[in-house]
Amino acid sequence: MKEYLLDTNILIYYFADTIPKKEVSKIEEIFRTSFNISIITKIELLGWEKHTEEGFEKAREFISFANVIPLTDEIADLTIDKRKESKIKLPDAVIAATTLHNNLILVTRNDKDFNGIKGLEIYNPFSE
Repeated sequence: MKEYLLDTNILIYYFADTIPKKEVSKIEEIFRTSFNISIITKIELLGWEKHTEEGFEKAREFISFANVIPLTDEIADLTIDKRKESKIKLPDAVIAATTLHNNLILVTRNDKDFNGIKGLEIYNPFSE
């Protein structure tokens, strides 16, 4: 069975109910069976400055069901390698390295942000 890591933008689109209708059931299945996120996604989602108090609590509760993958020395080393290989932004490099290190498929709409990352498999529900 395939395992996934969800990028922050997918969580935001899901909350906003803007995932393409034909992909919602697949995204919800991923939430039920393979809800993995990077520590970066937790920080980005919960650290968003425009949260209402209610929105923050909703996001925090939702994240509590995720397997949050911490930043380890191995992931940090892989992040460094990926930054050397391409001009990827640091948060995206951490997400890519976390995905690769754990042999996962990255779920993101921003597949362009991850161009040039060798071996990274991406599922973009907006392009299916």
